[in-house]
Amino acid sequence: METRGTYRILVFLIFVGTVYVLAASVIVRHLLARWHNNTSRSRPGIWYSRIILTLAAAGVLCGLYGYFVEPYWPEITHVQIKSTKVQRGSGPVRVALISDLHSDPKVRLENRLPTIIEKEKPDLIVFTGDCVNSVDGVPVFKQCMSQLSKLAPTFGVRGNWDTAYWRAQDLFGDTGVRELDGQGVDIDIRGTLVSINGFAVGHEAGITEALDRMRPTTFNLFLYHYPDEIETLADHGVDLYCAGHTHGGQIALPWYGALITLSKFDKKYESGLYRVLDTFLYVNRGIGMEGGRAPRVRFCARPEVTVIDIVSAEKPLKTAASAQ
Repeated sequence: METRGTYRILVFLIFVGTVYVLAASVIVRHLLARWHNNTSRSRPGIWYSRIILTLAAAGVLCGLYGYFVEPYWPEITHVQIKSTKVQRGSGPVRVALISDLHSDPKVRLENRLPTIIEKEKPDLIVFTGDCVNSVDGVPVFKQCMSQLSKLAPTFGVRGNWDTAYWRAQDLFGDTGVRELDGQGVDIDIRGTLVSINGFAVGHEAGITEALDRMRPTTFNLFLYHYPDEIETLADHGVDLYCAGHTHGGQIALPWYGALITLSKFDKKYESGLYRVLDTFLYVNRGIGMEGGRAPRVRFCARPEVTVIDIVSAEKPLKTAASAQ
């Protein structure tokens, strides 16, 4: 956990805790006043009580929204990038990017994802790791990925949860998903040759060798769970780097964004589209939520399906977002 993010979380928790301690004191004083039949108050006291109780009530509503609403409210983000490696007149190469399903035994969005992605008609589907929170979530994850692989060629890599806790678990077997870990796969999409490379977390030593294998004439797509390799890969033959891990903070603040990203770059690449030299990076907010004892809530960081259109360099760069 990065230091700056830890400090922000600590300040946030102190603020929230202070609000509820003050709210409790306001309620206790009010009850004591009623008990002693003394309801007289100064005007500043009334406004102070109203502000504190309003903040406390807003916190409760935000918590309920973050638990019951936002985790089930996916956003489809449409992004368009340009490349001279896309054949003119062939139409865009469309990539659907998802990450961080963190499947639990309880189904959340896994049964809706195939329908959502099918409507986008992707040429490729890529998944950038963190499959499940527990062994009991494996069937939920596999069912989702099996349905996705029927829509388009689907590729995946393992994230930090997958290599730390489920290394021996067969996460992609019998799903039709091609798991990548150092090897490259070429696929021709209407005359545009796309070379897909990916690595599991913990196997980063092979990245340099993979860079050496990349050909300048193919569109090179790189899959890795963390966005942390972007400044190493930039301008070394990678055209598009797809990542996840940050969850967009999972709990974010309006206009400020993520409190914590668990990336070595902190908030520099917290979510969305970036360009570093000749490499595009997209950091997906993910679908699920952190496992273990972490609260299963999302706030201002909706689950995300990213649809990336790779078009001829002659076409203008556009970005848009639409809600599902």
